[in-house]
Amino acid sequence: MSILSSTTINYQDLSEKIKSWGKELGFSQVGISDVDLSAHEAALARWLENNYHGDMEYMARHGLMRARAKELVEGTLRAISVRLDYLPTEAKFAKILKQRDHAYISRYALGRDYHKLMRKRLKQLGEKLKAHCETFNYRPFVDSAPILERPLAEKAGLGWVGKHSLVINKQAGSWFFIGELLVDLPLICDEKSDNDCGSCVACIKICPTNAIVEPYVVDARRCISYLTIELKGAIPVEFRSLIGNRIYGCDDCQLICPWNKFAKLGQETDFQARESFDQVPLLVLFDWDEATFLSKTEGSPIRRIGHDSWQRNIAVALGNAPFDLVILNALHAKKEHASAMVLEHILWAIEQQEHKQHLQQENEQPKIKNERLTGRLIRSVEKGLPRDA
Repeated sequence: MSILSSTTINYQDLSEKIKSWGKELGFSQVGISDVDLSAHEAALARWLENNYHGDMEYMARHGLMRARAKELVEGTLRAISVRLDYLPTEAKFAKILKQRDHAYISRYALGRDYHKLMRKRLKQLGEKLKAHCETFNYRPFVDSAPILERPLAEKAGLGWVGKHSLVINKQAGSWFFIGELLVDLPLICDEKSDNDCGSCVACIKICPTNAIVEPYVVDARRCISYLTIELKGAIPVEFRSLIGNRIYGCDDCQLICPWNKFAKLGQETDFQARESFDQVPLLVLFDWDEATFLSKTEGSPIRRIGHDSWQRNIAVALGNAPFDLVILNALHAKKEHASAMVLEHILWAIEQQEHKQHLQQENEQPKIKNERLTGRLIRSVEKGLPRDA
């Protein structure tokens, strides 16, 4: 293969080659865009000013650089954005949401950590380009840089940013990862995707904690994904009963989205469920000591939250589970060796279980927070997404 100089490159032809190479590497879609995100700067500034990033101080640290890719990597002219579908077979969405004594783990986290897999393939794509061009520089990113990835994916035609702030593809729903290569070549750009959310507000209404405070704006401090993954301290009491059995992330806003009836199953075996994470009792996971947790989550995105946050999340879910003396005994057994942060949540869970025990003795039914909302979501999944229910 001949190496081309910048004066002899046919950028239209090269842009098509990039998409072909991307498909060969296993990406579901490849798109190209410029890197002008100035239209997003005001919204980003407002989001930060409102402290919607919570304890994610790295979001504020880089400020408006997130909308300025040229400041991040000097010489950047284009972003090559990629999509990789991850929806596992037999996702069991409704089945596990119904089983309140089982753990619901966001479906992106059931298998291997996507960061390394996607970064490796992006680098391979960059090397293919480098072998083709005389002078060429690139940087691969997968959630690893202060850059607005979703608006870049939207500009590259991979989909549009929905009212829940995730990217939606008309033919593939939203169950996919995105990543990008920042490059210094004036490649031919794809057309930006049209926004087809229309007047739909299903994701806003279904959110258990009302985290979508207005269309396209998420207050992370209220989001279950933030509370169970990013937050390192105590989960605010006001949100604990609303979390239900979601111990790592939340998929509700995607599950209710009508575009996900077109979702494609992921083709990567690495993204299929490990350790029965798609159907495992809470008590089994609660029994793990730190060594077992580290062993069982090796290569998984779950590992990064650490054993303390894992125990904290499961304790909350056990508090939300139906009364069971086995659960109550397990919570008491963990008290002695729990950290102060975890202990706070164990004591809360014990209080919830004892309250349900009292109601059971009085032949009364406990009131479950968001029971109607979760029921509506489950029915919607069973009717609209029967393959994945």
